[in-house]
Amino acid sequence: MAEKIVHVLQTNEKLGAVPEWNAADAADDELVADKYQGTSADRHDMRMLGRIQVLRRNFNFIPILGFSVVLICTWELLFANLTFALTNGGTGGLFWGFTVACIACVFIYLSMAEMASMTPTAGGQYHWVSEFSPRWCQKYLSYITGWLLAIGWQGAIVGLSFVAGTIVQGLITLNNPNYVPEQWHGTLLVIAAVVIAVAINVFLSKTLPIAEWFILILHVVGLFAIIIPLLAMAPKNSARVALLDITNSGGWSTKGTSFMIGLLTVLSSMMGFDCAVHMSEEVQNASETLPKAILWGAGLNAVLGYLTVFTLCFTMTDIPSLLDSPTTFPFLQLFYNVTRSNVATAIMAAIIIITLVMAVVSEVATASRQIWAFSRDNGFPFSRFLRRVKPGWNIPLNALWVSLAFGVIIALINLGSSVALNAIVSLTISALISSYILSIGCLISRRLRASDPPLPVSKFSLGKYGLAINIIAMLFLVPFFIFCFFPVGTPVDQETMNFNVVMFAGITIFATGWYFVGGGREGYRPPNLIQNRDV
Repeated sequence: MAEKIVHVLQTNEKLGAVPEWNAADAADDELVADKYQGTSADRHDMRMLGRIQVLRRNFNFIPILGFSVVLICTWELLFANLTFALTNGGTGGLFWGFTVACIACVFIYLSMAEMASMTPTAGGQYHWVSEFSPRWCQKYLSYITGWLLAIGWQGAIVGLSFVAGTIVQGLITLNNPNYVPEQWHGTLLVIAAVVIAVAINVFLSKTLPIAEWFILILHVVGLFAIIIPLLAMAPKNSARVALLDITNSGGWSTKGTSFMIGLLTVLSSMMGFDCAVHMSEEVQNASETLPKAILWGAGLNAVLGYLTVFTLCFTMTDIPSLLDSPTTFPFLQLFYNVTRSNVATAIMAAIIIITLVMAVVSEVATASRQIWAFSRDNGFPFSRFLRRVKPGWNIPLNALWVSLAFGVIIALINLGSSVALNAIVSLTISALISSYILSIGCLISRRLRASDPPLPVSKFSLGKYGLAINIIAMLFLVPFFIFCFFPVGTPVDQETMNFNVVMFAGITIFATGWYFVGGGREGYRPPNLIQNRDV
């Protein structure tokens, strides 16, 4: 099989493709069987990118759509993060905040879909920054984007596992008022979720696309199993209270500030559809499938999210009692208040827990591919180890083990300080938004540089509206990025402080230091030096 990879390298070079710079390492990997190498367009894209097909292309449109919408878990997170939305914004803030988030996502994901069609690579944003940014900052910006993305997605694994684990603790509290939730209980539940997710990615990777069909069905049908009882049995708010009552329980000087901070809670339920891009080298006909998956996925989750928001806004008639729930989750108290049944509450909550755990499975896949892709360009220390694809497995196994280790270590931090854990987890949203700002910003720069060649031809193109759509996306993203560093409320102390800014600055400073001092500038080879658009 190594001989076959060497043959592919030689063939690609004859066709004009720049060979993958770590080709000597790639020769130790295993080229996938022909049936997993995708369409002729996929093979052309890989030659253009200067890459070797070592992962299986076994995702088509429906599985990658299911992968994306379940990972983002919009309606599940709207239920789970209800406390923050009610503290800043209330029902009116929840409704209008989600509306603003959906409008913003139209322009953000149109921009992302076009770049994914131009360059369908697992590297995603750091590759796009390398390709479209001005030459003087090309290498550094790409390098920083790769670090932020990798750490952000690793934090997302623990964050979602923590949400699922604490919901389980809330259910136990509901059924046993004498139960005292301990931090080590939650830590064990987080570790269990991470271990399950990694195990599925390692041992059931071939069946993951099939599983996405069934989880997609649960994601859609499960919502109706929850909202129908709520709408049928719960007392209702008036339309004015449900849609126009904006509250400020965070102690901010204005309702506008409170609304913007609450907006970040609902925005997080729609962020992350770049996950499909990081799986692009496992998607058939990726340059055409990825834009459809991103846009259809965002649209589907927006519809399901609106159903959730309408249901919550009209059925939460006693918000103070929901916020004071001993379960610490207002939605669990709402389920119980409406059904008056522990069993019914447990069944409804179980749907959310199952989909959240399956979202962790998808997040592990996304995070490991991001580590693998960036290591392929020597972006990390120990990249030679991280980029290895074990023969016979055709998955980035070493990157998966790193995701497991990272998840367990971060979960253990919760034993010492939940504040420290929340600081690491909160990095996800700022890292994703910053990567969107950098990649779309570089695309705008490329559109405006008359001296550069035209943008690459793609199967999904925004055409003459591209620049306007990109600029509107940036007008939304920049204030989102600023407000994601604000605390939930005032006065600010150690417990309520948002340490996201500390984590973001810390990762940026560390990556910059490693770039200039630790060998990153010499070792990292940005993707734009490898790809060849003339193939």
